Amino acid sequence: MLGRCRELVRPALADTVGRLHPWVAEMAAYSFGWCDVGGTPAEGSGGKGVRQALAVLCAEAAGASGEAAVAGAVAVELVHTFSLLHDDIMDGDQTRRTRPTVWKAYGTGPAVLAGDALFALAVEALAGVDGTGAAAAVRQLSAALGDLVRGQADDLLFESRPWTGPEAVGPEEYRTMAEHKTGALLGCAAALGAALAGAPEPTVAALDRAGRHMGVAFQVVDDLLGIWGDPAVTGKPVHRDLRQRKKTFPVLAALSARGPGAPAAERLATLLEEFPETPDDATTRRAAALIEQAGGRSAALGEADRHIAAVETCLESLPLAPRASAELRTLLGFLVRRDI
Repeated sequence: MLGRCRELVRPALADTVGRLHPWVAEMAAYSFGWCDVGGTPAEGSGGKGVRQALAVLCAEAAGASGEAAVAGAVAVELVHTFSLLHDDIMDGDQTRRTRPTVWKAYGTGPAVLAGDALFALAVEALAGVDGTGAAAAVRQLSAALGDLVRGQADDLLFESRPWTGPEAVGPEEYRTMAEHKTGALLGCAAALGAALAGAPEPTVAALDRAGRHMGVAFQVVDDLLGIWGDPAVTGKPVHRDLRQRKKTFPVLAALSARGPGAPAAERLATLLEEFPETPDDATTRRAAALIEQAGGRSAALGEADRHIAAVETCLESLPLAPRASAELRTLLGFLVRRDI
């Protein structure tokens, strides 16, 4: 299913990227896994294409051909890649999908430039949509970008807040951050696919809500992978989020544990307060074990499942084409159970 959607969108995506300055286009192609540094063609993974698939599937679910959503799929894929380029710089991540990140391969300045170029291309891709829907599509994307930046800002600010006490990050704050940082673009992808297919406004709005719930589930699962994910699969170091002292959902859930998990939560809080600037492997392994003992891992899976149930509620309220609706549900299951 993901492969089918990628094949549908790839020609337009490649054509759009090809309009960039050659050097910037090479960095963009590298970020998509299409080439190595220097421009030599490569067969590496450029990601699974979840957002572009969501746009295509929602167009099909609205009763249109997937081709109707191609411009929207290109736009959301460009914005997603733009956000990854900048996220890797902000987080200092040196690898993505088992290869050096763009800033590590080309330099920080060039990576920022490539990200800016992809953002501009995304707006251009939607502005070129035929008919009266172009302006609405650009507004939808702009609103999602505003939320994405807001969520990223909150995520960065969470890092400087204490682990416990009145200034600690609460679960509701986390959910709002995740909806903005991750859910906004997934909601935008779903809404654009439906809107470009000519779906009525209530259907577009419901699919936007579904995508936002999906984004929270996706972010929570990403948090799980950031602690327990296999580096060979994620392309990132094990315990990466713990080393960066990120306020992820498993950590927040573990710290708020009551009952049988409370002793582990207390030990975890003490350990995190004493975390060195550069924790060693033994320290991060101990923290990960305490998070699991306090129930953080199971709580995160439960949180993801609750948001998946909310997505199901949104989908059940809509008159969607059966096959595409079934594929949307397949995509949901894949997102919440990926490689955990």
